[in-house]
Amino acid sequence: MYPAYSVIFFTSASGAGYALLALLNLLALFGLLPAERWLGLTGFLVGLIAVTAGLLSSTYHLGRPERAWRAFSQWRSSWLSREGVLAVVTFAPAGITALGWVFWEQIWWFPAIILIACTVATICATAMIYASLKTIRRWNNGWTLPGYLGMGLASGSLWLCLLCALFGLETRLPSLLAIAMVAIAAGIKLGYWRFVDGDIGASTAGSATGLGRFGKVRLFAAPHTEENYLLKEMGFKVARKHAQKLRRIASRGAFAVPLIAVLLALAVPTAGPWLMVVAVLANAIGTVTERWLFFAEARHVVTLYYGADAA
Repeated sequence: MYPAYSVIFFTSASGAGYALLALLNLLALFGLLPAERWLGLTGFLVGLIAVTAGLLSSTYHLGRPERAWRAFSQWRSSWLSREGVLAVVTFAPAGITALGWVFWEQIWWFPAIILIACTVATICATAMIYASLKTIRRWNNGWTLPGYLGMGLASGSLWLCLLCALFGLETRLPSLLAIAMVAIAAGIKLGYWRFVDGDIGASTAGSATGLGRFGKVRLFAAPHTEENYLLKEMGFKVARKHAQKLRRIASRGAFAVPLIAVLLALAVPTAGPWLMVVAVLANAIGTVTERWLFFAEARHVVTLYYGADAA
């Protein structure tokens, strides 16, 4: 699939923003973070700006962005519509919770719980936009939803560590949480890559035409003499050697460097803020690279029509 940069930014930024809001409020509800005014203000601003920027960028992938509002009407059958509805609904509990935190330095538990539920549900709905597409085997599997949740929580937990370090708060618990989230995300992503590398594809030209029982089905002649929209959007290919190189960049940026930086920050607290900046930036680069690969390595079944062996 062609990796649209607007969608890559949307899924990366919104996942980090929603996860930051969820973790910030979850720890505060259990008294593990203080209801400090400036921490709350900065945390909510960073989270909501990331979410809003991601949502706005996603509209640029539409043919007619000004008609994006129509997507909200299809929530009964479309995960894209459900994600949009949840994204808008999330702003209400976020605003109420931020109001109590910033002006009264109190965690209002009911809107905070609703906010946590909405943020997690929105990340899940975003993942299901792709996991529900049966025409793309590399998305339509059990790894996609955990992968989106894992990557979002890893990014959000690192942002939370950075905020705690910048405001001089206790960072041990947020750091241990970040280590756990990044390690879990790394395990899920490695499992996903192993799955897609070993998956030969559920559909072939033989199964698509029903002629597979007679032997291998081959393309007799190209259906088009030049590239068309389907080949550009659905038939995008990335060379295996480039994919492996990008996987290494994604693994080191999203997981390895942040883990090392957080561990060093625990050992050398005075350097904590700078090390957490490194962790957040490295994770952002790695996450964007991983998300680019998520789209670039996907194979749509329509490519069988153009000579692909399997999809």
